[in-house]
Amino acid sequence: MLMPSRVKYRKHHLTPLRGISKGAKELHFGDCGLKTLQSGYLTQRQIEACRLTITRFLKHGGKVWLRIFPDLAVTKKPQETRMGKGKGDPSYWVARVKKGRILVEIEGLSKEDAAEALRQASSKLPLKTKIVFRDEIL
Repeated sequence: MLMPSRVKYRKHHLTPLRGISKGAKELHFGDCGLKTLQSGYLTQRQIEACRLTITRFLKHGGKVWLRIFPDLAVTKKPQETRMGKGKGDPSYWVARVKKGRILVEIEGLSKEDAAEALRQASSKLPLKTKIVFRDEIL
């Protein structure tokens, strides 16, 4: 699973995400990619499911770049615990994703195969996404 090896702070506040992404709005590595149309948080499991789906579709031909990383810890208190006594322990990791960010890039497939791989990967994600190609952006 994806998670940081070290963090400055163990526990974070998860704030509502507003606005559009500052960076990673264009394709830099691959020929086609998956772009978000909504803001939200993606868990490490959702990112890993997306990556596995694409790599299985590639079958050792082509390359994948993940442009997001889960670096925020989400805390959870144990079940049947009374209120108070501080914040819970870190339970899982999430990545902040703002609207307009490229999540995944692919290279080395035909346009139809790449679109199908990204369509299957987008079904694993809770956000609305759009498939973008390098020739359409220019």
